Amino acid sequence: MPTVLGLEGSANKVGAGVVRDGVILSSARATYVTPPGHGFAPGPAGRHHRRALLALVGDALGHARTRPQDLDAIAFTKGPGMGAGLAVVAAVARTLAQLWQRPLLAVNHCVGHIEMGRLLGPAPDPLVLYVSGGNTQVIAFSRRRYRILGETLDLALGNCLDRFARILQLPNAPSPGHHVERLARRGRRLLDLPYGVKGMDVSFSGLLTHLRETAFAMLAEVTERALALTGTRHLLLVGGVACNQRLQEMLRTMCGARGAELCPIDERYCQDNGAMIAQAGWEMLRAGQTTPIDQSGITQSSALLVQSGIGRTRSRSRGGIEATPTE
Repeated sequence: MPTVLGLEGSANKVGAGVVRDGVILSSARATYVTPPGHGFAPGPAGRHHRRALLALVGDALGHARTRPQDLDAIAFTKGPGMGAGLAVVAAVARTLAQLWQRPLLAVNHCVGHIEMGRLLGPAPDPLVLYVSGGNTQVIAFSRRRYRILGETLDLALGNCLDRFARILQLPNAPSPGHHVERLARRGRRLLDLPYGVKGMDVSFSGLLTHLRETAFAMLAEVTERALALTGTRHLLLVGGVACNQRLQEMLRTMCGARGAELCPIDERYCQDNGAMIAQAGWEMLRAGQTTPIDQSGITQSSALLVQSGIGRTRSRSRGGIEATPTE
């Protein structure tokens, strides 16, 4: 039963988690908190991650009742993400892998979200709607590859919500989108907003000063098209914005009309966490795939080439999905 320690730190959250044979044993996380109305810069966030990560590793191992010698591999987020945080996580992962003489596993952050959703959800072969601070994509799995059917042409939905939250001077813990949703549920009027659906893609930049209900409706529209195209009966919702209850309500209504089932990820694992990286790494290890130290550099761009599971594939220029699970 392979046991993998996973480390994540691609944005303002840093975490460590342990997975054994497809079972989550622990997940410890810390958030770099900034004052309301402020975003976060890579440098300070990276320094926060550097101060917090080793303690989180200790917490994750302790909660999992796992010793370093019980581990079979160390997984870490290679990218995409913010360079300073990724560099901290990669350095700690390389150090632990050499200190404990364990294989290293470089994981695509986006694949980590999806693999965690597949682990926790009931859908064996779902269509995936991935909505987060850095990515907004509709993804299907075909011929041993993740295929991007549609995505944002500019802002990711999570980034759009975050910027809107800063305009309103809202806190960023647990997430800006959480506070946007709380305020939106108290609203009584829907504004007439730009509706930027372009085929299977979406554009959110024109919505930044208005937001939410229309943005979610745009996602529901393109996702419904993808369900019709693929004939899939399960929709897996992953990423930080997947926690949003209104988005889940709209997608559940759409899925119900099509005879499909919405499978939202457990709220504890929507936002970035080490367990999702451990799970994706576990899949890689199960497929006999590891990362040499000299190939363990980070890549900030979403258009990176990485291995995960079976084979390799390159993302579209704007996309963030590059590789495969292990089926």
